[in-house]
Order: sequence, then C-alpha cells, then structure tokens
Amino acid sequence: MARQPKKKAAGFGRSKGIVIALACMGIFLVQLLVYTWCRVQYTRVGYDISRACNERAHLQDVQKVLQLEMARLKSPERLSALAARKGLRMPAAGQVVEVR
Repeated sequence: MARQPKKKAAGFGRSKGIVIALACMGIFLVQLLVYTWCRVQYTRVGYDISRACNERAHLQDVQKVLQLEMARLKSPERLSALAARKGLRMPAAGQVVEVR
C-alpha cells in the first residue's frame, strides 16, 4: 500500500507561501511609505530654505535702510541745525575746562 500525503501538510505549504507573500508585500509597503515620507520632508525643507532665504534678503534690505537712516541722523550738519534751533551754541574758549 502506498502512503498518501496528509492533506494538512499540503495546506500548510500553501499557507506558508501566503504568509511569505504577505510578509514581502508588507515590507514593500513599509519601504514605499518611508520613501514617500522622505520625499515629503525633502520638499518641505526645500520650501523652508527658500522662505528663509527670502526673509534674509528682506532683512538685509531693511538693515541697509536703517543704516542710512542712522547715518543721516548722526550727520554733523543735522546735529548743528538741531542745536541751533534749540538755542545751543559752541562754547567760548574760556568756558572749556580740561579735566585731568
């Protein structure tokens, strides 16, 4: 009499193949999700860098304007005119005291 293989053994082989196939598909999906996340982060960081560069250029322009304004406010001509309007004048030679 020939021995017949058990039906459970044949079913186990098929379920083992399904488990391996599902595991491979799971690994593929995880890799796909990680790749997609990396690309989204890459794009987001690119936008952040672009925004920071634009803000830096704007702040440099503001700094130049403020430096010009400061130079204008510190100019000796402006200060002399402002002092003259308030009634201030240069001290006479006898009014200057040298401190040692």
